[in-house]
Amino acid sequence: MRTRNTALGLPLAVLAAFAFGVGGPFVRPLLESGWSSTAAVLCRCLGTVLALLVPALVLLRGRWSVLRRNAWTIVAYGAFAVAVVQLFFYSAITRMSVGGALLIEYLAPVLLVLWSWLRTRRRPGGRVLAGCALAVAGLLLVVDLTGSGGADPVGPVLALIAAIGVAVYYVVNARVDPDLHPIVLLTAAMLVGSVLLLAVAAVGIVPLRFAFGEVLLAGTAVPWWVSAGVMVLVSTTAAYLLGIAGGARLGSRVASFVGLFEVLFAVLAAWVLLGDLPAPIQLVGGVLILAGVVLVKLQGERPEAAIAAATAHVPPRASRWPFRARAARTAETSRSGS
Repeated sequence: MRTRNTALGLPLAVLAAFAFGVGGPFVRPLLESGWSSTAAVLCRCLGTVLALLVPALVLLRGRWSVLRRNAWTIVAYGAFAVAVVQLFFYSAITRMSVGGALLIEYLAPVLLVLWSWLRTRRRPGGRVLAGCALAVAGLLLVVDLTGSGGADPVGPVLALIAAIGVAVYYVVNARVDPDLHPIVLLTAAMLVGSVLLLAVAAVGIVPLRFAFGEVLLAGTAVPWWVSAGVMVLVSTTAAYLLGIAGGARLGSRVASFVGLFEVLFAVLAAWVLLGDLPAPIQLVGGVLILAGVVLVKLQGERPEAAIAAATAHVPPRASRWPFRARAARTAETSRSGS
């Protein structure tokens, strides 16, 4: 049975990586047609809430105390995993390639290791340091300081802020109540993120602008709702459901490696749909970033290890992946206890 579950988990995890990866290439046409980044994130959030509300309520089974008990966690997820990460990532892909922005966002585990090192003064292992060095070298190539790829320097900065948001997201995820189902958490966080985005837009901090005309995909004009529909139904709803199902069968460690395919799918989709391919020097940088992340994971210094050190003094209530990883860890615990 375990072998069959693992065999089924691999295609589910690959499909999840594909679904997550095509998100950026379908969002950018909306941004280029006049949508603000805030509007795109808000559409994704509200659409996901509508798609998952009924399943979330069924899984919650009237246990509203679970939501009250985890109110701070849900707010933190909504603020960082939803609002900060998505808003800055969408802003980044208007200024640089989709694949390049995603690669920078994938630096989150490396940022956690470096933060843990600074906070605890405990030097990571040699392989982890090598992985961090490779990732930083890759970042410099993706940013393309020489300008040979015509890179906009603002784009990488926005993507790096998104990566910091993902790192905070990992810290929050480390202390999530096991009674809070990932789908319930995702739905509630998307709702909180929607409220926060509407609030900052209402006071004029960020623009909220929609455009309901046609968008260009692979050189063909299609209605705006095609891009929006793929963003909500495929790259969010289906992606998380597939990721949770695949992670529960593969385990969090294997699932995290399979998740790296997201970058490959994002680059290929952007190339096919948008004619957007990173410059050769940026592709080399991408390989270095992925190699660095793999080294960090292989050493056993997974995000959880860095999180444990980084959050040693954080009160429990304060503390493209974590939704999937948490589901996988929950499944592993259930299997070991049965």
